[in-house]
Amino acid sequence: MARHSCSAHRVMSLFLHRRPSDMAFPLAALFFLVTARWCLQVAHAGRQVFDVMDFGAIADGETDDSKAFLRTWTKACASPGRPSVVVPKGEYRLHPVVFRGPCKGYMELRLAGVLRAPDDLAAFRGSHEWINFASVDGLLVTGGGTFDGRGASSWHLNECPRNPNCTPLPVSIKLGRVRNVTITGVTSLDSKFFHVIIIGSQDVAIHRVTIRAPRDSPNTDGVHIQASSNVRITDTAVATGDDCVSVGPGSADITMSGVSCGPGHGISVGSLGRRPGEQDVRGLRVSNCTFAGTANGVRIKTWRGGVRPGSVVSGLVFEDIVMRKVRNPIIIDQEYCPYSSISCRHESAQLPSVVKISDVKFKNIRGVSATQVAVKLSCSGANPCHGLELRDIDLSYVKRSVATESRCANVAGGIAGGTLVPPSCI
Repeated sequence: MARHSCSAHRVMSLFLHRRPSDMAFPLAALFFLVTARWCLQVAHAGRQVFDVMDFGAIADGETDDSKAFLRTWTKACASPGRPSVVVPKGEYRLHPVVFRGPCKGYMELRLAGVLRAPDDLAAFRGSHEWINFASVDGLLVTGGGTFDGRGASSWHLNECPRNPNCTPLPVSIKLGRVRNVTITGVTSLDSKFFHVIIIGSQDVAIHRVTIRAPRDSPNTDGVHIQASSNVRITDTAVATGDDCVSVGPGSADITMSGVSCGPGHGISVGSLGRRPGEQDVRGLRVSNCTFAGTANGVRIKTWRGGVRPGSVVSGLVFEDIVMRKVRNPIIIDQEYCPYSSISCRHESAQLPSVVKISDVKFKNIRGVSATQVAVKLSCSGANPCHGLELRDIDLSYVKRSVATESRCANVAGGIAGGTLVPPSCI
């Protein structure tokens, strides 16, 4: 059921209550009347509201409301203008759903309630995502509500921290092949795997979103970006058991500002170089961010070995960043392998990384390191890093009587200037 609201009614009312003496210009008056009527029609067409309760949602936290949500989305998606799918306060249990486009208008999902994922993985029936927005051009997700992935019931089944050939658990929210999407003012809670994945998409904004999972929850990355461009993450708080934000192959023109990260593994470019044919990562700016108690701060991580030719990482800027007891505040790790088993000791894994890193700037990064080595630039012996810059770095050790250090390997020159604590190894 669609509902309408329109301020053009007031425009029409003001016209109809004018005095006759005011109608000195009939043509202007006619133009005014026609314009007001047109505005009224546009407003009616553009502000349709589709409430999931009108399409059969129960909102008792137990009944599967997936079909009601899909009926609501389908009806709204077929409507021109700016249709709004409204989810009132309440608890809605949803099995995996795909909100598919393209749609006729600019879609809005106004979530005031709490969406809860199934506890049992059998409910996913092979689906890799819980909520999937696919091929949508024009979408706003807002409303102050919560996406509850209920991951605690499944984290013990996650084999990925131990097995490189694991089957990943479902992602909470996927933005796949979308454009012009904004997610703002909502919470993602306890995802089973990644909270949000953005893949094959352009022009996506994550703004004032809260993402939370326990420190020990495996692979609960806050936002993962891959094969996407012009993605902005701003004023967002992320506390997870893995990367707050991870930037994968094929990412370009990525901006992060005002992100608070912790607990978690920091903001990472990578991991890269594990699979053949990976695309480059170019154009990343991380600024005005805060890290608290994280395993890493700003990090680039690439696997050892790989198939030539390797991908390129270039045009990265990390600046105006505060570290609060962070274990590895600034780190390039081109010997990345998170497994302690045979897979990391395999002969092919001992070869240098084929990924090429260049033009990376670390500027105005300050705070406290939880480890003595506050700056670690461990580049590939096959492809040394070029064009690195360290400027105005001030990182003290949590043990005040001990000075911090920096360590470099395979860094082929660069620039260092301004305050440098620890002293530069470039």
